[in-house]
Amino acid sequence: MAYRSGSHTLFHHRYHIVWAPKYRYKVLIGDVRLRVRDVVRQVSVEMGVNIVSGALSMDHVHLFVEIPPHISVSKFVQHAKGRSSHRIQQEFEHIRRRYWGQHFWARGYFSTTSGNITDDVITAYLERHTAPHNRASASRPEPTGLGR
Repeated sequence: MAYRSGSHTLFHHRYHIVWAPKYRYKVLIGDVRLRVRDVVRQVSVEMGVNIVSGALSMDHVHLFVEIPPHISVSKFVQHAKGRSSHRIQQEFEHIRRRYWGQHFWARGYFSTTSGNITDDVITAYLERHTAPHNRASASRPEPTGLGR
């Protein structure tokens, strides 16, 4: 696992993101498929997002990406879907006719995180660091923890 760094951060934020064309039409073929791929790659480079891997099916896009902490997942997806929709409808007449109303992609997207540690590991770590033997003085009031 390789961490990436920013000016004051060290991070490893990876997400699996999936979105589909409106009505789940199987339109991601041929030149349209290549153009969507190119536009998403361009947006990724501009935003500093690293595409670990990806796949374009005929009716949906899968991306496994590493997103810096200063960029939200929703902001990345907004830019990728928005720019690709605009370019596809500009460049392909048959798409523009099929998707009248300027909406190429379906409204939502799926996103999940990927990591090397589980919730149980984090919980155990937090419990270990709030144990009484780790406190400097027993006379101070015990913290209740942030999540409880």
